[in-house]
Amino acid sequence: MIELNRICKAFDGTLAVDDVSYKFKPGGITGFLGPNGAGKSTTIRMIMNILIPDSGTIQVDGQPLSESFRNNLGYLPEERGLYKKMKVIDHLIFFGSLKGMSRSDARRKGMRWLERLDLGKRATSKVEDLSKGMQQKIQFLGTLMHDPELILLDEPFSGLDPINTEVLQKIMLDLKGSRRTVIFSTHMMDQAEQLCDNIILIDKGRIVLNGELATVRSSFGRKQLRVKFTGDTAVVKNDRRVAHFEKKAEGEVELQLHDEKDVPEVARDWSERLALHHFEVITPSLHNIFIKTVGGQGPEGGTA
Repeated sequence: MIELNRICKAFDGTLAVDDVSYKFKPGGITGFLGPNGAGKSTTIRMIMNILIPDSGTIQVDGQPLSESFRNNLGYLPEERGLYKKMKVIDHLIFFGSLKGMSRSDARRKGMRWLERLDLGKRATSKVEDLSKGMQQKIQFLGTLMHDPELILLDEPFSGLDPINTEVLQKIMLDLKGSRRTVIFSTHMMDQAEQLCDNIILIDKGRIVLNGELATVRSSFGRKQLRVKFTGDTAVVKNDRRVAHFEKKAEGEVELQLHDEKDVPEVARDWSERLALHHFEVITPSLHNIFIKTVGGQGPEGGTA
């Protein structure tokens, strides 16, 4: 178990991480979420001992960070870095050797991973001859070469196309199934929603929301609706009880009420003025929770 205890980190007098405390549960996938400059990457780098907290402590199973802990950890940094002239299999062997693997074991393990990702024929290709997506998969595989129990992934899907994103997501879910602990940062809420068991939402260096994903979503109430109907859209859109309105298709909308107590009343009122085909209370999306919690800042951009 990794425990952050009131850690702080400042750069040029500006707090990037401000009094953060959290216990990461062993096993499963935890999403470390937040807008641009929230403090996600800085926190991950402190867990890696790349940066030292200005104050506070980071412990693993009650003990200070150690080199043996780092050897049992896989880390994919936000800034990708591969040796362009090196062959793919040699790169994986190099990654494995950094974690104490023999060259023969690393070669064997690297080829298994490459075959799994349909990259076996590119084992002797130079890195510079691969597409950006292939290069990212090679660096991702390097993170896993030594079978780490804890995997830290900083924006792992950045710049990937949908196909390669799906490939990496499948591997992450397989890791969860093998009882590994995965912590990954992202500003893409749909990815977090698909993958995470637990989430931490950080904004301006402080944790503003955390917990099991299902619990967090349900805690935001039952005032999100999906409605399908025939009739005048203005009846729904202009209702004073509607806080947010989004048209999904002709005759289909998603909306949020100011007060969940109004759900029975709006259902009755709209059914008298419209032909309602579908009326459903839905759990708010993580995207909507993000927007509401961080005060309307968009989740685009990098991390700090």
